[in-house]
Amino acid sequence: MQQYESVIILTPLLSEDAAKEAIAKFTDILKEGGAEIIAEDNWGLRKLAYPIQKKTTGFYHLTEFKAPGDLIKKLEVEYKRDERVMRFLTISLDKHAVAYNEKKRSGAFNKKVETKTEEVAN
Repeated sequence: MQQYESVIILTPLLSEDAAKEAIAKFTDILKEGGAEIIAEDNWGLRKLAYPIQKKTTGFYHLTEFKAPGDLIKKLEVEYKRDERVMRFLTISLDKHAVAYNEKKRSGAFNKKVETKTEEVAN
């Protein structure tokens, strides 16, 4: 199974609960298709770089998962059908991106920053 990362932007007109419900729907689609969810990161309500459908903000959510390739097409069809989704992007991760994400989740990057700030302070 290949490892993927999918980011969706939901309309800001939703309440927090409705946004969580939409995200749960897509997570269920992945699990039913045999995907293994590795990590989820809810970025919350953020300003968009440019207006989409006359909206300047949106709820961002990132999901990292392992899945068979045919599941991606089904997931993206569901994204397109759901009116709550303004934009989405699903990418296949290579071995370098997988290693980077694992380091990021383990906090390896934060440890280096703390060490450098301690050296500057001394």
